[in-house]
Amino acid sequence: MKILFAVPELYPLVKTGGLGDVAAALPPALARAGADVRVLMPAYRGLAEQSRAKPVADLGQPLGAGPATLLEGRIPDSGLALWLIDNPALFDRDGGPYLTPDGADWPDNGLRFALLGWAAARLSRTDSPTGWTPDIVHGHDWQAGLTGAYLKSWGVKRPGIVFTIHNMVYPGMFPPDILPRLGLPESYYGIDGLEYWGHVSYLKAGLVFADKLTTVSPTYAREITTTPHGCGMEGILAERTQDLTGILNGADYAVWNPADDPAIERTYDDSDLEAGKAANKAALQRRLGLPEQPDAPLMAVISRLSEQKGMDLLLAALPALLAQGAQLALLGAGDKKQEDAFTALAAARPEQAAVHIGYSEPLAHQLMAGADLFLMPSRFEPCGLTQIYAMRYGTLPVVHRTGGLADTVTDAGYDSLLTGAATGFVFEQPSAAAFQWGVERALAVYRTQPQQWRRIQAAARQRNFGWDAAAADYLSLYRQIRP
Repeated sequence: MKILFAVPELYPLVKTGGLGDVAAALPPALARAGADVRVLMPAYRGLAEQSRAKPVADLGQPLGAGPATLLEGRIPDSGLALWLIDNPALFDRDGGPYLTPDGADWPDNGLRFALLGWAAARLSRTDSPTGWTPDIVHGHDWQAGLTGAYLKSWGVKRPGIVFTIHNMVYPGMFPPDILPRLGLPESYYGIDGLEYWGHVSYLKAGLVFADKLTTVSPTYAREITTTPHGCGMEGILAERTQDLTGILNGADYAVWNPADDPAIERTYDDSDLEAGKAANKAALQRRLGLPEQPDAPLMAVISRLSEQKGMDLLLAALPALLAQGAQLALLGAGDKKQEDAFTALAAARPEQAAVHIGYSEPLAHQLMAGADLFLMPSRFEPCGLTQIYAMRYGTLPVVHRTGGLADTVTDAGYDSLLTGAATGFVFEQPSAAAFQWGVERALAVYRTQPQQWRRIQAAARQRNFGWDAAAADYLSLYRQIRP
């Protein structure tokens, strides 16, 4: 089966969140299962050099955005074919894939990611300039949402179309006057098409024009058919429940595995879990300037700083948690007020709190290996990957029962402790009080029941969220719509 992936980011070339990890890990898993996969993304500055890409096809001057060329290179870690849309006017610039160096949205994002959808559609036709035509085109998030709209508007023979929602909160909204520039029929701007609150929504286009819809966990698939998780599109999703599937994201254990992680102080496995965790905890405390206190429970956070991620709940609960002798290590960026609040906390409590604003891949691995607890109080979470990584490192997650968090973490309750199924601590309501109680339950087990703690660690480490199972589910879905 031939599959074209259309994505806006891909680790290790460019990553802003979990989508980059998914784009890097799912195609190799599909390839291991026998699929022929090509990954398509924009040629942001420097990507052609990193992937050693060379021109393979002329794409003309689509959308009036200047000359576009298709480059072909290789994804650094997997070696899979990578297709890059080379349009210097839209992509050869400093800054991130979506934001300017000052942190604002690129003003031409509507055109930039329309080109991603257009290119995915153009390369999916039987007259593709590459000579390679996919059986399935699989677009991810709003940035690839126009793929199906273009294919339908052209009225050509087309592959099956799958569209994956990674987060409903980002609808890809642009003023309606962009429609003529997109080259799509005016009739597409309506309640049954691209219109969303008086704007064009690329996410809605993905929902309307794809044959099958997926999202990144079974619970989130149910949640988005209801208010408020559907973000105003729950009606469309409720109508398409027969076409909507929740397939849980996987973890790339070739990258996130303490047994051979080059970023951590000491590698470890089940045979030396306790000693390995202790060595990494001491190294992390030294790096962060925290007192080397082996008995102080060290809580880690790796997150975008936002209300969605429950960081306001964390700020509210921290005074009480720190008063109980815990330490905090936080890595993240986002809302400026929250950045300032966490920075001020670290300045006021340097012996207990260390805050790194920004992102560091090596530090993320060190936090996973050195911390005792991983805190994830998200109000909603489509899937989440960091709690999965944490479990493999024996770092027990404290999470809100929502989305993929509910699907991956088993609460340390009476029955699960008896059966050995517990893998973390789950709280029910997105409130500071409920979150604080969840962390305090974890602290109590850590301090007073060390044998129970080790049993939960062992169960967490044994959970396998590898990508091969997800790849099998995707292939089954693809077969249903393969032409």
